[in-house]
Amino acid sequence: MMNSSVYHFVLSTYVDVGNLKYLFFSLTALLYLTIIVLNMFLVAVICVHRSLHEPMYVFLCSLFVSEVYGSTGLFPLLLVQLLSDVHTVSVPFCFLQIFCLYTYAKVEFCNLAIMSYDRYLAICHPLQYNTLMTFNKAVICVCVIWVYSFIKFSITLSLSVTLPLCGNVIHSLYCHNYLVVKLACSDTKVNNIYGVFGTILTILVPLLPIVYSYSKILQVCFSGSTQTRRKAVSTCAPHLASLINFSFGCMFEILQARFDTASMPSMLRIIMSLYFLLIQPALNPIMYGLQLSKIRKICKHVLCPGVLSRDKETL
Repeated sequence: MMNSSVYHFVLSTYVDVGNLKYLFFSLTALLYLTIIVLNMFLVAVICVHRSLHEPMYVFLCSLFVSEVYGSTGLFPLLLVQLLSDVHTVSVPFCFLQIFCLYTYAKVEFCNLAIMSYDRYLAICHPLQYNTLMTFNKAVICVCVIWVYSFIKFSITLSLSVTLPLCGNVIHSLYCHNYLVVKLACSDTKVNNIYGVFGTILTILVPLLPIVYSYSKILQVCFSGSTQTRRKAVSTCAPHLASLINFSFGCMFEILQARFDTASMPSMLRIIMSLYFLLIQPALNPIMYGLQLSKIRKICKHVLCPGVLSRDKETL
């Protein structure tokens, strides 16, 4: 049962920017719309075209859905706060945002982990790939990732929701579980222990298959032919870029919540706090849409059917 002594939280990081708030609102709304359109377009492309009903594209579809889910957990509140003079959020909505953002991060990291293992099978065991990783197995893996992430964080959130709170000021642009726990009046030892355990588990579970997969891929690249190396680079480059980008953003946000970063410029703290929630959802559809030739060709056919028809006639 939620604590009844606090009915809303104050998000203290917002500052008064005068009429510039309308510019920031417009740019943020445009970014949100772009993220939704790009990711949902690629989800639709993968679902509609049967030639993309392969394990790799199943994982990509899950990744794009995750971007929409995570962005929707952040942007509506962010847009409201940008136009508001009083930066408050109700307790139930705050916990809802915490659930969405944290499960998004868990799903994203696990999804990138299973994608790295999929690339390992495709590059290191190409002849057995269709047996080891089928369409049905890929769908099951995606379902397990989402269910595991939701159940795991539900335990964390249930511990936070029942805490009696002695304050309501959150030093952030959005609701953050650890910052809410810091407002508690009672002993939070259980929350802190499970929080640290959960963070380590969240990092280790995906990290092990990532490290194993890329160590094997590197072995094959160094001992294989030039063609093998090119294939590995073309299929792994967008995944590695996405993984490094997301890990960097999450690591900064974890460190910022746990340690004092007051010495850093406030604008830099704000940008880095939002980095993994703004850049990742916009970057992934662009990277995969441009890098993977199969998706790129289908997107060209959908967006510019006349151009491709003329090219075929010329040939």
